[in-house]
Amino acid sequence: MRRRFASILCGALAAALLAPPAQAAVSDTAVKAAFLPRFARYVTWPAGALPGGPVTICVIGADPFGAMLGQAAASQQVDGRPFTVRHLSSAAGGGDCAIAFVGGSHAGEILAAFGRRPILTVTDSRSSEQRGIIHFAIVGGRVRFFIDDGQARARGLTISSRLLALAIGVDQQ
Repeated sequence: MRRRFASILCGALAAALLAPPAQAAVSDTAVKAAFLPRFARYVTWPAGALPGGPVTICVIGADPFGAMLGQAAASQQVDGRPFTVRHLSSAAGGGDCAIAFVGGSHAGEILAAFGRRPILTVTDSRSSEQRGIIHFAIVGGRVRFFIDDGQARARGLTISSRLLALAIGVDQQ
């Protein structure tokens, strides 16, 4: 009886240790969701670009976050202003977005629709070849990001040197 119990216990322990973590993919998404509201602390928008009230984070196109982004944003503020999260199927109606996560196969079209509006656009490695101002990538098993500072400046956004220093690549053009 003891041998059987020990055998079952060893088998269960081995299965638990050798099994891949069930939340590995979720954790990458959770990290991205946590980054989005934090980026606002390191970005300066032109005067009058942001309407009063909450700072709006828009998810446009494919939404990988579910409730994670709302939960991450609910506990944070920037300049004493809370965040609100909106989910849009297209760039139409996105004029009040301060930050726009653009996902899915139509990311290039959505980014083009924003033109030069002062919106901090964020994409990820799965969304499109066309990248937003900030572009997430998985490097060495960790969520990292690139910044296109030239694109930010063209939209009137100033990105803090502190955030630029954390990026794994910065395009200045």
